Amino acid sequence: MATERRYGLGYALLPKKQQSFIQDSLVRLCKQRGIDLVRIDTDRPLVEQGPFDCVVHKLYGDDWKQQLEDFQRRNPNAVVVDSPSSIERLHNRISMLQVVSELKIESGADSFGIPKQIVIYDKETLFDPQAWEFLKYPVIAKPLIADGSAKSHKMALVFNHEGLNKLKPPIVLQEFVNHGGVIFKVYVVGDYVKCVKRKSLPDVPEEKLKSLEGALSFSQVSNLNERNNDDDKFYESTELEDTELPPQSFITALAKGLRTAMNLNLFNFDVIRDSRIGNRYLVIDINYFPGYAKMPGYETVLTDFFWDVASRKGRELVGETTRQDLSVSEDGVRKIVTNSCHSNGNEHEKSAILQV
Repeated sequence: MATERRYGLGYALLPKKQQSFIQDSLVRLCKQRGIDLVRIDTDRPLVEQGPFDCVVHKLYGDDWKQQLEDFQRRNPNAVVVDSPSSIERLHNRISMLQVVSELKIESGADSFGIPKQIVIYDKETLFDPQAWEFLKYPVIAKPLIADGSAKSHKMALVFNHEGLNKLKPPIVLQEFVNHGGVIFKVYVVGDYVKCVKRKSLPDVPEEKLKSLEGALSFSQVSNLNERNNDDDKFYESTELEDTELPPQSFITALAKGLRTAMNLNLFNFDVIRDSRIGNRYLVIDINYFPGYAKMPGYETVLTDFFWDVASRKGRELVGETTRQDLSVSEDGVRKIVTNSCHSNGNEHEKSAILQV
């Protein structure tokens, strides 16, 4: 009687990510499907471990990138999910959204894009009204670097000039678009796409803006449990049940376009519906290897993906090689910022703002 083929899948995750993702339920289901999940010891060279049919990771740095390259040279049939060079694109909040502006997909009656935004590198530019006059208050201030650290999640909704005082460049100023207080989180796992609803920052009517001062600090747009009690009056009740999800065909096409363009298989992106134009959607953030445990039925979805990758050895997988270099050039960042300016009919541009 032939022995069933088993697959080794090595995972390299930080402790917090490992604790949330490697649940007993996932380990059991993988084992039933013939997949053995093995923790990679980051204190030992990767090439000395295994054998692995697939390596899944969320670690960064030149040393780790070199280890993955060495591992793939030694194990050419193994699949690495995903390429560090592709992941690095998401560490910059300007370059991460550039790909959205360049997508060409059939979206029917629905349209998509990104909010107008600009990167600010110094206080002088921050307080120069002409430097970003194409943006109007309120604006969202986000750290330029998006590396998953607590610091990278510290944001602020700025209502007026006074609110700029607490901001520390380099930051990205992004147009705040009223979106009904609901954000759509789209989880992508290979070909699988799941869209869920979460509460978000409430709308700020123009007449209400006049009575708001300074800035409102928050962590993640879709995580409002960390807010201060003093801010409770600002957050109005949002009925998620009454909010209609975007058309599944549209979201699937957008997810597929992003997956192909970015050469990534494990990510999610945040989408809002522009209250001014009911069928226009804006992508405001993209994250690599998000908190999948929050996604309903994540164990089955990830197990199916792991099995497909390991058994087919990545033949239908995008971004399986670590040798791809998809880093964004300065011209690419310049292009997206300039396009944001032009979309508002303003071609003002300061070279100091556009450097990377």
